[in-house]
Amino acid sequence: MLLAVPLAARAQQAGKVLPWDPAPRKVILELHQALAQAIARFQALDEAGVLSHVSDRYRTDTLTKAGIREQVRVMFSLYDTLRAKVSIDEARTAGEQAWVYSTGEVSGRLRWLGAWTSILSWQHEPEVAQREQGVWRLYGYQQ
Repeated sequence: MLLAVPLAARAQQAGKVLPWDPAPRKVILELHQALAQAIARFQALDEAGVLSHVSDRYRTDTLTKAGIREQVRVMFSLYDTLRAKVSIDEARTAGEQAWVYSTGEVSGRLRWLGAWTSILSWQHEPEVAQREQGVWRLYGYQQ
């Protein structure tokens, strides 16, 4: 659910320090709460609930909210049970935006076969979240 962008990785590899401050404890708690709610909606196979955590203005490269909607629909059609384990490694803020680095894994049980499979895993990957109408939503890398 959290997407990585090569641009951020290249900046880190080049030794550039991102100009954002470490997120205050209150923001980290809010991000944890938003993540827990999004995971609960994902595991409940609730498309609208999952997408409520994604900004209508989401964009990372060519991926938009519509693309995320399609990915979620495909997963929900292929798997009758989904599990997501995600931990926030680090969060940095600048105004109403937060760069959130996470580690996680998504797995699912295939419909009709009953076999569990790993779908996606990542380590310390970045995603941008933005506060909109008082809640944190995935915003993407708007470049």
